[in-house]
Amino acid sequence: MNKQYYVNGEWKSSEKLSELKSPHTNEIIAHIPQATREEVELAIEVADATRKEMVELTAYKRASILEHIAQLFADNRQKAAEIMALEAAKPLKFALAEIDRTIETYKFAAEEAKRLTGEMIPMDAAKNGANRFGYTIEQPIGVIGAITPFNFPQNLVAHKVGPAIASGNTIVLKPASQTPLSALFLAELIDQTELPKGAFNVITGSGKTVGDALVESDKVKMITFTGSPAVGIGIRNKAGLKKVALELGSNAGLIIDKDVDISHIVPKCVTGAFSNQGQVCISLQRTYVMEEQYDAFIKQFATATKELVIGNPLEETTDVSAMIQPGEQDRAVEWVQEAVQHGAEIITGGTIENGVFMPTILTNVSASLKVSCQEVFAPIVVVNRISSVDEGIAAINDSNYGLQAGIFTNDIQTAFKASKQLEVGGVMINDIPTYRVDQMPYGGVKESGTGKEGLKYAIHEMTETKLVVWNQS
Repeated sequence: MNKQYYVNGEWKSSEKLSELKSPHTNEIIAHIPQATREEVELAIEVADATRKEMVELTAYKRASILEHIAQLFADNRQKAAEIMALEAAKPLKFALAEIDRTIETYKFAAEEAKRLTGEMIPMDAAKNGANRFGYTIEQPIGVIGAITPFNFPQNLVAHKVGPAIASGNTIVLKPASQTPLSALFLAELIDQTELPKGAFNVITGSGKTVGDALVESDKVKMITFTGSPAVGIGIRNKAGLKKVALELGSNAGLIIDKDVDISHIVPKCVTGAFSNQGQVCISLQRTYVMEEQYDAFIKQFATATKELVIGNPLEETTDVSAMIQPGEQDRAVEWVQEAVQHGAEIITGGTIENGVFMPTILTNVSASLKVSCQEVFAPIVVVNRISSVDEGIAAINDSNYGLQAGIFTNDIQTAFKASKQLEVGGVMINDIPTYRVDQMPYGGVKESGTGKEGLKYAIHEMTETKLVVWNQS
């Protein structure tokens, strides 16, 4: 099956195609166009030429288009999820859940399109402000270059496309090389709406060719990127004065205090650590358990982990399937072996069986080892013993990352202290750090990136505030 990319409301092909293989079966499922730099630049020119038409759309019209996208996803829920399961090996139950979130995200975007307002400025509060009337308006910045990852190929795209449309911008989307089919399916749906042709474009190809063209173009006014810190830092260094929003991952930590209900916590931790094969920016990677709870937690956590269903992502009973590439599974094994060589203990997992890296629990892990201090992006979780919550806070903060963290505690003072002292973008009280709903502000500190997602917050990133002052004297 040869696919085409989508520009100016038309389907186009490139001379060069690449094979797209299923992570689960390694079978070829499609041939994907590899756009040239000239083809990317044409897409940018098309998006730039459509700016005026997008700006002239009313808030009502933009909201209606976004509501239509949400409805089209609802009408095609199963198909969209199956595409995701096929190209990303995301178990179908999680793929369906992602489509449900995607629908909600576009609905939130539709609502925010109607709330895009400025504010009144009390000019006469200043000595020289008498007889002046001031206000601000929020205006779209222009062409948005969106570069998205494989792990949430519809919902993370929605977090870029939704606010861009809501705020009246145009978009050139570069999807992850492993998940282009989801982006192209989105293009099929958007093509059925009244969004102006050229306002949304999908270009497939290598990160270097497509990404560099977007980052270096003077016509692209903002890059919104989700991916690795190395690539994100490179984008920021090349971007010049254009806006850049970066979501660069994490090694999310959780503290489990004494006197909490372990049986209530364990199912959440299993979900947080192993859903989507641990390939989630806020996947639970580091767990710090008070010594009073440690033995009971390890026992129940291991038992629940061993009950996970491993297998075909297209089967609704599957909990864990293959990671995105065989090389990533091999890396996960190497990181586990390194940890064991330095004194860590494997409670369960650590090997590849029937083409799947098994869910892995490690204990007694040094903070300097890769499985602890780097983003593992695999179904691996570290569980270490602590003697105080302060020790847990210090351990979580001892990281180059800071996206989200969680703490389970029955002590309100402990919860308040953790909320203030944890060096992260979001603190989840009595929940795992993997918790996210799509309207909340989402973004990290340190090497976890800059800027915020969440529809209202992303829209603010994608607009410029213009001040208007009337002299009435």
